[in-house]
Amino acid sequence: MRHNKKFNHLSRKKAHRDSLLANMTISLIMHKRIFTTLAKAKALRMYAEPLINRAKQDSTPNRRLVFAELQNKEAVNELFREIAQKIANRPGGYTRILKTGNRLGDNAKMCFIELVDYNELMLNDKPAKKATRTRRSRKSAPKAEAPELPAAEAPAAELPAAE
Repeated sequence: MRHNKKFNHLSRKKAHRDSLLANMTISLIMHKRIFTTLAKAKALRMYAEPLINRAKQDSTPNRRLVFAELQNKEAVNELFREIAQKIANRPGGYTRILKTGNRLGDNAKMCFIELVDYNELMLNDKPAKKATRTRRSRKSAPKAEAPELPAAEAPAAELPAAE
């Protein structure tokens, strides 16, 4: 029976799937964003988020557990040093999946998977609030008059030509 075995096998045997997810996690940690298929990104999220969550507490047992999964010293050091500082206050949801459309060759759904705190474009791009005005406020608001410039600051076109 297949009770409680609902996860994507990604058309691979267990050893191949584990090494694929470990390698993708290493790439995600080192590059902060990777481009892959949607199915692999969803499987990667389930694999990587518990490992990233362990990095919040920097202890020898946690480092050993993460290293046992990833087998890469540089990725473990990056995870426990830089990434752990950025995610310290976040309760979960360390990755974001952004769909990009379908691949030309086989029409597979493609996406970016990235670490949430490392996308500077999305962190800095807060849409500016538009000032909403009603018709009443426009009628009742007095018109502001433009200040007049002194002669020294007046544009050259307005000054009389010296002949």
